[in-house]
Amino acid sequence: MHAITPIDWTGTAMVGGPPINQALFEEDYVIRTLGRIGYDPDVALTELIANAWDAGASRVDVIIPPESGGLLSVEDDGHGMTEEQFRRRWMTLGYNRQKTQGENVQFPPERADWVRKAFGRNGVGRHGLLCFSDQYTVDTWVGGGLSKFVIGTRNDASPFYIKSHEPGKRNGHGTRLVVRADRHRPDADRVRTVLAGRFLHDPQFVVSVNGASVPLSEHEGLLEERTIEVDPGSIVTAYVVDTTRTAKSTRYQGVALWVSNRLVGLPSWTIGSTAILDGRIRFAKRYAIVFQCGGEWVSEVEPDWSKFKTTERTERLFASVNAYAQEMVEKLSATLIEESSEDALYKNREEFRNLSPRSMLEVAQFTKTVVHDQPGMPPETLQRVVKAIIQIQNAKSGVSFLDKLMALDEQDIEGLDRLLEQWTVEDALTVLDEIDGRLSIVAAMEKLSGDPDADELHTLHPLVTQARWLFGPEFDSSEYASNNTLKTVATSLFKARKGDQTFANAAKRPDIVVLSDATLSVVGTEGYDSTYLTTMRNVLLIELKKGRSTIGRQEMFQAAGYIDELVLGGGIEGTPYFHAFVVGHSIAGNTSTEDTKIYNGVERGRVKVTTYNQLALTANRRLHGLKARIPSRYEEVSGYDLVQKVMEIPSQAPLVNGA
Repeated sequence: MHAITPIDWTGTAMVGGPPINQALFEEDYVIRTLGRIGYDPDVALTELIANAWDAGASRVDVIIPPESGGLLSVEDDGHGMTEEQFRRRWMTLGYNRQKTQGENVQFPPERADWVRKAFGRNGVGRHGLLCFSDQYTVDTWVGGGLSKFVIGTRNDASPFYIKSHEPGKRNGHGTRLVVRADRHRPDADRVRTVLAGRFLHDPQFVVSVNGASVPLSEHEGLLEERTIEVDPGSIVTAYVVDTTRTAKSTRYQGVALWVSNRLVGLPSWTIGSTAILDGRIRFAKRYAIVFQCGGEWVSEVEPDWSKFKTTERTERLFASVNAYAQEMVEKLSATLIEESSEDALYKNREEFRNLSPRSMLEVAQFTKTVVHDQPGMPPETLQRVVKAIIQIQNAKSGVSFLDKLMALDEQDIEGLDRLLEQWTVEDALTVLDEIDGRLSIVAAMEKLSGDPDADELHTLHPLVTQARWLFGPEFDSSEYASNNTLKTVATSLFKARKGDQTFANAAKRPDIVVLSDATLSVVGTEGYDSTYLTTMRNVLLIELKKGRSTIGRQEMFQAAGYIDELVLGGGIEGTPYFHAFVVGHSIAGNTSTEDTKIYNGVERGRVKVTTYNQLALTANRRLHGLKARIPSRYEEVSGYDLVQKVMEIPSQAPLVNGA
C-alpha cells in the first residue's frame, strides 16, 4: 500500500493546508456527534451490521479480538462499492441514504428477487468503528475491482478524511471493515445475543460472531415455542421472542412468516386483513412472533415473495396465526396494559396532574380497562379517550364524606383512626379529594384577603359564603339552602341598605344580598312541626364586610339587630335558631366577639365576629392534619403505582412568550 496526499471528506486533495477562512474541526468532532455509537460497543456493532443489511448481504461475520489492541473486523457479502460510490456515500457528511438510494435495499444480482426495507437514514452508523479507535480500514469490492481505504479523524480541515487509498482486484462483492480495538472492546457473547435479537426476523440474514451464531430456538429472549396444526398434517412452528435486549431500532418487530427458511413480505402486526396491535406502541416494538412454515407452503407465496397469495389455504393459515398472536398478546397483557396506559397518561400529563388523587386513580384504572379490552386501539385514539375522561373528571364535583371528620377534635387522633378503619379505600380517596378542594379555597382566601386591589364582591365574598364549613362542622350540610321565605324576608329587611352593584350569577345564588357596605348570605334548614307543616329550624346569616374593614361594637349591634327584626318581624314560620357571623379584616379592641340573643327567656340566636385570617388559620390547621394522615390508606389501590410512575416522569416546562 502506498500513501498519497491526504484527501478530505469531499474527496479533494489538501495541498498546503486548508483554505483561508475555511471552517476547522476538532479532532474528536465525529465522535462527539455520534451519540451512543461513539462509546457503546453493542450499539456501534449493531449499526455496522445494519449497514450490511442495507447493502443486501446474506451473511455477516464479526471477529472480536480476545484482548484490547487486537483487530476487530466486520465482513459482509453485500453489493460492495466502487471507488466513486465509496467517496460519494461513505465520505459525505450526513449522507441521506433514502434520498439517494431509496428506502428499499439494493441486492447483488443473484438476490435480485429479495425484498427488504433499509435501516439507514442519515449515514451515521457507518462510523461505528470510531467507537474502538480513531482510524479504521475499509476494503470494498465489486465487479472485479477492489478499493482499500484508510479513514482517519485527526485533521483540522475535515471531521474525517481518507488517509490513503490503494486500488486492487478481487472477484465477487462485499465489504470488510477492520479496526484496532484500542477502547470499548465488546464482549463476544453479549454482542452475539444482541445481534440475534435485532435481526431475528429474517432467516436469510445470518450474523456470526467469532464463528458462532444464535439460532432462533436458542435465542435468549425466547418466551415460547409451539407447534400449530393449520391443516391435517400441515404443521407450523411459532416462536415468541422478547427483544428488549436489542439495539435502538425496532423497525421489524411484529409477526414474521418464514417459508422454507425465507421471509415472506415484511414483519407486521397486521396479518391478512386483521390488525392485532398498532405497531407504534411500546409493546408491539418489544415482541416478535416468528412462524416457520415448511416447503409445502412455497406454492402459496407470490413469485416476488412480497406476500402470500389469496387462497382458502392461506386464509386458514392467517386465522391460525392471528388466533395464536391474540392468545400471546392476552398472555403478555400485563406489560401491554402497563406500557400503553403509561404512554396515554403521559401524553395528557399536564391535564392529568391537575386532577385530585381520587380522580387520578379513576382515570388510570379506566385507561387500563380500555387497553385490556381493546389491545389494538391506535395510540392517538387511546390518548383522545383518556383526554375525554380527564375532562369528565374535571367536571365532576366531589362528594363530601367530611361531616363526621370535621366534627372530631383537632387532637382526637384515636377517633380519627377509628373513623378511617370504617372506610373503604374509595371513601378515603373521596375525602382526600374534598380536602384538596377545601385547601384551595383556604389558599385563595389567604391571598385575596391580603390584597388591597382584590375585587372582593366577585372573588372573596362568593368564595366564603359558599364554603359554610369555614364557620363550623354543623353548617357543613346540604340542608342549608335559600328558599322563597328567606329571600323575601331578607330583601325586605335590607331594602334600605341595598347597594347599586349586582352579584355575579345572581340567579344561581339566591341567598346573596348585596348591601352598600357588605355582602350578606342568608340560608336555612327546614323541618316539620307537630302538624307536619313545613317550618324553619335554623337560619345561618353571614355578613362579609367590604374594603379593609374593622369590626367594632356598632357592627356587632347591627348584626344583633338583624336577629331582632327576623325574630320579631313575624315573616318566618316557626321558631328557628339564628346563627349570625360578621367577617371583616380586623376586630377593634374592646369588642366582644360573641353575643347571645334571648327572647322571653329562650335563647334564639348567637352573633359571632371573626376575620378572614382567623377562618383560614382554623381551617388550615384542621385540614392539613387530616390530609397528612389519609394518603397511606389508599397506596395499595389498583392504579396507584401507575399514577405515581406517570407523575414522576419529567416533562418540559411550557414555553414562556418572550423567553
